[in-house]
Amino acid sequence: MAKHILVVDQGTTSSRAIIFDSHAAPVAMAQQEFPQHYPHPGWIEHDPDDLWRTTLTTARDALKNSGIDPADIAGIGITNQRETTIVWDRATGRPIYNAIVWQDRRTADVCAGLSAAGYDGLVRERTGLVIDPYFSATKIAWILDHVDGARTRAERGELAFGTVDTFLLWHLTNGAVHATDATNAARTSLLDIRSGQWDADLLDLFRVPASVLPRVCDTAGPFGTTAAELLGASIPVLAMAGDQQAALIGQACLKPGMAKATYGTGGFILLNTGDKLVLSNHKLLTTIAYQWNGTRHYALEGSIFSAGATVQWLRDALGIIATSAETGVLAAEADPEQPVYLVPAFAGLGAPHWASDARGAIVGLTRGTTRNELARAALESVGYQTRDLMSAMFDDASGIGTEDGERIIRVDGGMTASDWTMQFLADILDATVDRPVVTETTALGVALLAGWQAGLYPAPDNFGQTWKLEHRFKSGMSDGERDRRCAGWRDAIARTLLQTS
Repeated sequence: MAKHILVVDQGTTSSRAIIFDSHAAPVAMAQQEFPQHYPHPGWIEHDPDDLWRTTLTTARDALKNSGIDPADIAGIGITNQRETTIVWDRATGRPIYNAIVWQDRRTADVCAGLSAAGYDGLVRERTGLVIDPYFSATKIAWILDHVDGARTRAERGELAFGTVDTFLLWHLTNGAVHATDATNAARTSLLDIRSGQWDADLLDLFRVPASVLPRVCDTAGPFGTTAAELLGASIPVLAMAGDQQAALIGQACLKPGMAKATYGTGGFILLNTGDKLVLSNHKLLTTIAYQWNGTRHYALEGSIFSAGATVQWLRDALGIIATSAETGVLAAEADPEQPVYLVPAFAGLGAPHWASDARGAIVGLTRGTTRNELARAALESVGYQTRDLMSAMFDDASGIGTEDGERIIRVDGGMTASDWTMQFLADILDATVDRPVVTETTALGVALLAGWQAGLYPAPDNFGQTWKLEHRFKSGMSDGERDRRCAGWRDAIARTLLQTS
């Protein structure tokens, strides 16, 4: 019996492959970065061939590094950067344009026009989302309108659309399967999240022909089988989930009221609301958390567009640090008498502001400001943005999962390695922050689902057995200090938003 699971984790800046054993422990990994393309200010693209090439290469490398026979892989799980949009030729599999990345803002004017025309209510009610360039629908229409002949070809059924999961599944099966899962479909602005079906009114509104759309499937279940020549064996694909929903599963946040925060390029907070679909009063997103056996479970979500990317900006654009790990050391040495606030609105502000045109700001600079204070401000910006989101979430989901009275946030992603950042997060949230032993929770989430489907792992009710605490951070900040700091942050946000008015 095959005893391992292969996970494809295709992210915004790199592709990874991780092999998990029969105890859901990672035993081998391979990773490759790929180029980012910025053809115009606010535009961000990937070459789809880079996504496929690095995915296939890392999967092969992980198998080679592990020494495991491909025939011993019981199943594959795919997790991916969400909303990123690809359109390709059904006959050849060749993309007709670069992938438009989730961070891309080129359709801001289109979205503003739809909002001005009064469609916010319809979109929010059907999809749980706001009208924003973040999501896939306006990206699809942009490609069809800007590539010669594309819209006509799409209407003839010659083109296919997919988020990255769908594009990879298509290639892994040599074009035999054109499908997505409910969590990725829910991020397109085209899915009715109550019925789980593509919505005809939304297709008309966003000018997307139904012929390009993939089939929507459960998050866990049979998606098809890989072509044997790709990985050395025909392996069933048994789970697919958008990266943030996969992390929710990997953190075993499967009960209503449980929350997780993932800090990578961006920051993403999800609060499980169970089978209750909660529409936010604070411009948060309502999304499908996961779906199996045809049953949908929901979550509230808030997105921070720039988390780890803010630290990368310090390193790559300003050149004031050599490695990301330096920021915690510098922050600890910053002058407490110099309050500096960095609002990292490099690509606008997400929830609860949703200001596409906002641009970054640094507030509080003096002649005595050094890189220490800038490093501290960069890390603190993640905590402040998280607080904004969590406050809104707990208000929207009042009464859900609060029986024990304690709010605990489970964290994962690269930034959680910084004890300084996690302690500040606990302080500014006035909550408990739990960091698990296995922080690769995105990959673990789809590994657990694929392993469950393959008969290797228990059912989701028992996924909590795999979660182990590495460190717990408790708040040590006084209420007065927290209030003072948060007032400064609110002032910095107000100054930033003034730029858009």
